[in-house]
Amino acid sequence: MRIVVTGREGQVVRALMERGAAAGHHIVAVGRPALDLAGSADAIGKALADARPDAIVSAAAYTMVDKAESERDLAFAINASGAGAVAQAARALGVPVVHLSTDYVFDGTKPAPYAESDATGPVGVYGASKLAGEHAVLAAQPDAAVLRTAWVYSPFGANFAKTMLRLAATRDELGVVGDQLGNPTSALDIADGVIAVAANLLANRDPALRGVFHMTSAGEASWAEFASAILAESVRLGGPTAGVRAITTAEYPTPAPRPANSRLDCRLIETAHGVRLPAWHSSVGPIVARLTATSS
Repeated sequence: MRIVVTGREGQVVRALMERGAAAGHHIVAVGRPALDLAGSADAIGKALADARPDAIVSAAAYTMVDKAESERDLAFAINASGAGAVAQAARALGVPVVHLSTDYVFDGTKPAPYAESDATGPVGVYGASKLAGEHAVLAAQPDAAVLRTAWVYSPFGANFAKTMLRLAATRDELGVVGDQLGNPTSALDIADGVIAVAANLLANRDPALRGVFHMTSAGEASWAEFASAILAESVRLGGPTAGVRAITTAEYPTPAPRPANSRLDCRLIETAHGVRLPAWHSSVGPIVARLTATSS
């Protein structure tokens, strides 16, 4: 399977390159300058056509949650118009598209994990732009699966796990938000799920395989609990460690509000696609091992 993925440096893109190659697939990453999601739809279409995909993974996005509050037009240009142009190209080429989205499409007020059928209500520009992207993708290419995921971390790029390890190297205690809940999800596990979904779309025309799905690791945690698990693995491996003090969201104000509840119910993707990501605890150790080995 030849999968063309948008972007070059993102966590999921790099995870797809690693996992796809290991599974015998040909993963082609296409990013700037050849493909600029803020550019014209024609240029996006040409870049994707030149890459000759069997399937397209729409992974590139504007992901600066706080900066999006002051860069609304750019966030929407990339996450909505750009995503729609990728889906248009997929339809023109006659190939399916797997589009990555986020828990930020919800307002976080539900007391239980969100299902795909729940009403959306993003509280910030980033979430609103990603929700607009979902709509644009599904309108442009019905042969699509939109995968909402959350709290992504990996051995690559900037992410929460890497930040915790960096801070622990110079501090005795870290104040980490303890009143937001979510599903910490390894980009490597996401890559495995994306590849499985893309293969299913290519093999089967069943409408039940298309539409919106939630795909996160099993299990839930607060940011403080996630940090504690990261640092427990780090100290076991001889890496940096620090105490974790749970703080409230109010004690850590940010320009963009965060959902208090980011938990996603992933039963639908398991039923439709046979995809169930591992429990988040089981993926923390291998990633921390790679991060601590890199920093040593």
